[in-house]
Amino acid sequence: MKSLKRTTGPVMSTQFPVFAVLIIILQIFISLARAEVHYYDFIVKEVNFTRLCESKLMLVVNESFPGPELRARKGDTIYVNVYNQGFYGFTIHWHGVKQPRNPWFDGPEYVTQCPISPGTNFTYQVQLTTEEGTVWWHAHSDWTRASVHGTIVVLPALGTTFPFPEPDEEESIVFGSWYLGNLKQTIDECMVPENATNLPEADAYTINGQPGDFALCSQNSTYRLKVDYGKTYLLRILNANIDAEMYFAIAEHNLTMVGMDGSYTKPINTSYIMISPGQTMDVLLNTNSTLGSYYMVAREYVSATVNSVSSYLDDAVAILEYNGNYTTSEAPIYPENLPMSLSQEPAYDFLRKIRSLATPEYPINVPKESDVTKRMYITASSNALYCTPDLGPTCVNISWAASVNNISWVNPSESILQAYYNNISEPVYETDFPDEPPVYFNFTDDSSAIDVGLTVQGTKVTMLEYNETVEMVFQGTDVEGAAVNHPMHVHGLSFYVLGFGFGNYFAERDSKTFNLIDPPYVATFITPKNGWVALRFVANNPGVWFWHCHMERHLTWGMESAFIVKNGGTPETTMLPPPATMPSCDVPLKSSAILEKQLERTN
Repeated sequence: MKSLKRTTGPVMSTQFPVFAVLIIILQIFISLARAEVHYYDFIVKEVNFTRLCESKLMLVVNESFPGPELRARKGDTIYVNVYNQGFYGFTIHWHGVKQPRNPWFDGPEYVTQCPISPGTNFTYQVQLTTEEGTVWWHAHSDWTRASVHGTIVVLPALGTTFPFPEPDEEESIVFGSWYLGNLKQTIDECMVPENATNLPEADAYTINGQPGDFALCSQNSTYRLKVDYGKTYLLRILNANIDAEMYFAIAEHNLTMVGMDGSYTKPINTSYIMISPGQTMDVLLNTNSTLGSYYMVAREYVSATVNSVSSYLDDAVAILEYNGNYTTSEAPIYPENLPMSLSQEPAYDFLRKIRSLATPEYPINVPKESDVTKRMYITASSNALYCTPDLGPTCVNISWAASVNNISWVNPSESILQAYYNNISEPVYETDFPDEPPVYFNFTDDSSAIDVGLTVQGTKVTMLEYNETVEMVFQGTDVEGAAVNHPMHVHGLSFYVLGFGFGNYFAERDSKTFNLIDPPYVATFITPKNGWVALRFVANNPGVWFWHCHMERHLTWGMESAFIVKNGGTPETTMLPPPATMPSCDVPLKSSAILEKQLERTN
């Protein structure tokens, strides 16, 4: 993947205490003094693309799918000026970037900002701090992220290096979803309450924008990664799929995972990886196989309870091709070690191996049990919403909904962050999100009981004191027989994954299995189907921070909420003021196709 051209300039050096004696602290000071500022332009407009024998207009950044790769070093600052030349409003989120004290640039629409209106622009400040490795950016409005996304490469700070032998080369590998027709129009039509239908499934999956050899009209456009024998390549892998978890393997090559979500991990030598929507992984590839060509395959991992799935023809494929003087008439070799779509255990076998690096150079600080001041037990469910008189005249019956602790999120019409900053809560949001489910039952039992299957709508958030230590346990349910994995993502914070398991969580039993030595430190991790995952973090970033399932259909249906982390007692622990250029909330959100139909009816 090619990166944008950019300009850089030194940040004014800060005078640090000369009496600092620790080498790590000195290195941090030196890297901050050498930090750079990078500038990028995002021109976002609809561009014609042809896949699966169909041409269509699609909203993209700088005429590319996936979008441009951003590159910086740990501690750098990136400014991205986003020009909306499309037909509807959207926002950009910097996934895995903590944005310390500056939620104004985090991006989720109506949570930290309103959409960027067509014909206007907005400049984001992306402040890199502890992140190192690969994170990413994507639109955070409706399903626009299906085509508006790309990687952010965060290199080690100047004067430092990787915690593994430096690779010879690197490449971003981006998994995506392809939809026939106008996706925005389809989503808009699905969300009209009076004729609501289920949300669309992808018509193909892609690797770096291409479905690959086995998809219709795609063989001549398959993405190829050309490599030299005997080198080490760092693959920066991003799952930007709308809903699909993916297995990934390269025929006759092993992989070594060394990083995840902008943080290093203990090396995992493996023949495959499993990566959920929203996650990034740094993977080393040694090119030491026989000269030839090999398929790189991304196959959907299906956690839903189904009897069968589509054939291998739906796999997204790319080709690893060795440079050199050789001849072969054979087709690329297909990986034999790639798990099947309905295979569950290979996914959990891989996830159990993930550990933080946890070295003196890359330390971690796992909160202790005695530090926890806020405990949340949160059910993640698929539901239905049926109106009752107490819900008011605006309620509309919806057959598909999703919830956390039986609250199905509704976006307000104003930015929650702006309201909070101005000391306004209701009617924009309420501060009584429940810390536990309203009713306890056998969460992992298939239940369609009416009192269990129904949810209520609301815009409810959780208030956290500055530096509060939070333990969240997400509990998957089988309400409506719809149990699946839920990749949960928290904005503005990374968290430690203490453990996960299956069945109903029992603290006295399951907390004894927690990994408090070297748990993964990530921004996105799955709640297993009919199981649970336990997270801990310190709320040391003041502002409004969204959290949600990264399956877009579940996000659309309401499986999300937000934290409001209060200011600390000093200027250094206080949220920054808003920029003067925050977008207006008066933004058209309908797709160009629907706008055209409205114009036709009025003419």
